[in-house]
Amino acid sequence: MPGASLPPVTGQEWLGEWTYAHRGLHGLASTENSPAAFDAAIRAGLGIECDVQASADGEAMVFHDWTLDRLTDEAGPLRERSAEQLSHLALHSGGTISRLHDVLRQVDGKVPLLIEVKSKRGMVWKPLCRSVVAALSDYRGIAAVMSFDPRIVRWFASTLPYRPRGLVTGREDRGRLAYRMQREVYILYCRPTFIACDIRDLPDPALARHRANGTPLLTWTVRSPELMARARRHADAPIAEGAGLA
Repeated sequence: MPGASLPPVTGQEWLGEWTYAHRGLHGLASTENSPAAFDAAIRAGLGIECDVQASADGEAMVFHDWTLDRLTDEAGPLRERSAEQLSHLALHSGGTISRLHDVLRQVDGKVPLLIEVKSKRGMVWKPLCRSVVAALSDYRGIAAVMSFDPRIVRWFASTLPYRPRGLVTGREDRGRLAYRMQREVYILYCRPTFIACDIRDLPDPALARHRANGTPLLTWTVRSPELMARARRHADAPIAEGAGLA
């Protein structure tokens, strides 16, 4: 198994020691999840949060949206194109869509990396997860995986035990009590080593208890100084962008 020779993770204290640039340090001059955005984050001394989803041939590509329309001049689902085709598609403000292993070479351990593994209902997700494991198999920098999908977090618990793994949680339209109960069920099921919650959920007594019991709490997306102050009070580290990083 890729990475089986690496030692099990013995600590994740670094998770709370950084501020993370959401999809890199992006703006008018650089598209989110682009090589330029990641270079800017590295120069600023920020950790990096990025998104991965699968190409048609199952390779982990660093891109947030399910479709190409918003960030490129192409249209349609990303997952209908091969990694080779995607790697030549230009992003609006320069650069091209990256493979995860290219981003790992670019970051090269200079700053920590949070890799959000994307999934949705009906999606076959294991090929993407295997591609993430393959990309990380010989990476010596500090990195963690995370997902909204508890099945993916649980899968990484047994397949990538030497990397921290996080459950990403966000506000739902259902009643708050039902949402919180579901979140606790997911946490019990997938055994995350950290949690990344929507900043709008803070403060939250249940998340505070997990934090007090030693589970690091990250929070997203911090877009203002006021939200940054809330993140500093109620979480261990912010995942931020725009005015949140001012």
